[in-house]
Amino acid sequence: MDLLINNHRIQLSTDPSVLSKEKRIIIFLHDSLGCIELWRSFPERIASETQCNVLSYDRQGYGTSDPFTVTKRDHDYLIKEAETLAKIIDKLQLKDVVLFGHSDGGSIALLTAALFPEKITGIITEGAHVFVEKETIAGIKEAVAAYKNTSLKKRLSKYHGDKTDDVFRMWTETWLSNAYQSWNIEKYLPMIKCPSLIIQGEKDEFGTIKQVHSIVEHTSGDSIPVLLPDIGHTPHKESSEIVIKHVNRFIKDKLPIS
Repeated sequence: MDLLINNHRIQLSTDPSVLSKEKRIIIFLHDSLGCIELWRSFPERIASETQCNVLSYDRQGYGTSDPFTVTKRDHDYLIKEAETLAKIIDKLQLKDVVLFGHSDGGSIALLTAALFPEKITGIITEGAHVFVEKETIAGIKEAVAAYKNTSLKKRLSKYHGDKTDDVFRMWTETWLSNAYQSWNIEKYLPMIKCPSLIIQGEKDEFGTIKQVHSIVEHTSGDSIPVLLPDIGHTPHKESSEIVIKHVNRFIKDKLPIS
């Protein structure tokens, strides 16, 4: 099913009308190169374990949603994505919403909880960024080399089709620009009142545990850090069973149904 938001077609993973109205819903927010399909079976496994509804969507420019309508991103693009997510929640009339965001999706989850606290019950992040680190830049530069010299572009084209170059360019050009090196969303963190589960691999290629410490220290709600040894930037793929265990415990302990 697709949804018209900001005059653009956004692809949803499922028709929300078939979801149980009595259940909490977890919305999955993909990373800077991701889409619905790249979550694989992970959302369904979370649904089975937590007994929650699950929903994911392709942001504009990704997967099977409409292409980008700009050639260059504003530096507040993640805030705009949070505003778009709030519109999706309103249009679908969703209640008791938990956000699960990976990488860019994690930053979007944080910003949505900060800017629209009345819409969000809790958040779960993996590899979320709240400021730029030298590790972030180094990881992106390695990805640029891989895009040129390996099969990365071909693999991504399977999911993004003729939008693939734009998806990759939007990510890399934004984060590698000189102006973006001062990007920082820490000022929004105290506005987050809901409980949060902040997951990161200790071998994350795009950021350090300083990101986790900042989020946990500055959010106003109960924030739980989970640092996974020998895990990189995609814990839900590299260590799915452990992530599912933490998510299930977080939802049952910190977000009980009233």
